[in-house]
Order: sequence, then structure tokens, then C-alpha cells
Amino acid sequence: MTSTESQQQPQPRQPAPASGTASATETQLADFWREYRFATLTTLRPDGTPHVVPVSVTYEPEAPAPLGTARVVTRRGSRKARNIAAAGEEGMRVALCQVDRGRWSTLEGRARIREDAASIADAERRYEERYGRRPAPNPERVLIEITVERTLGSVS
Repeated sequence: MTSTESQQQPQPRQPAPASGTASATETQLADFWREYRFATLTTLRPDGTPHVVPVSVTYEPEAPAPLGTARVVTRRGSRKARNIAAAGEEGMRVALCQVDRGRWSTLEGRARIREDAASIADAERRYEERYGRRPAPNPERVLIEITVERTLGSVS
């Protein structure tokens, strides 16, 4: 790898300092994930091949996790939910990616399925805050909750 190539490689974001102050990059990243955009979610099928689908997502970098929590509401029977559920209690490593021309960000972490009404209602509220509308009622709704462990991107 040349020195030019290594300079172009995105660097993972480190957790905010204990003081709670955030760098401009962390602030820009959080702002980018609050914009009205859609993302892609990548999970793994049972045969190990990637399954990539568009999703609406909310991300709270300040949530109590290494680098925050991302949430996607979906139907229980969707391929993405089935892929994650098949991974068991430990969850599945996934990636969320959001792109706007030259700006982009990827959130990597561990996804788990949540089925309790309180978690789903909280995710629907967060969805409404970001996208300006509440998801239509769906008795098959589940929450994909992602504990973000790494962030990448260029959002400036």
C-alpha cells in the first residue's frame, strides 16, 4: 500500500472523551445521521452471503453503548429480521450505510431482535422524530437494535 492509499483509508471513530465533549467530526457524524435520509442494512443470509436492503434508521450516538445505538423497525417475517434472529441471543454483526453524494457513513455493530412493546414504541417515536411521520400500525413489527461498535465515514 502506498502512502497515498493509506491516507485515503477511512479511520474508525473513537468513543467521545469521558468529559462528554465531542469533536467536530463526531458532531458532523451525528448531524448526518439526523438528516432525512435512508440507509442500507447489510446482514448475512444462512449461507453466509450478504443481504443488503434499504431501511429507515435512527441513530443515537449518545446512547449507552460503545458508540451509540441504531434502530430499525421492520416486520418479523422480513429476511433481515430472520437473518438476525437466526444468530441467537448474541446477535449478528451488521453494517448500516448512509450516502449523500460524496458524504457517507457506515455504522458497524451487533444487531439483536427486540419484540417488547416498550422498545418498539420507543423506536417508532424516534422514527417519527427523524422522518416526520409515525410508521403505520403493524402487529408483526419488531425492532432491530444495533449496538454500534465502529463508525466510518466522510461527512464534511
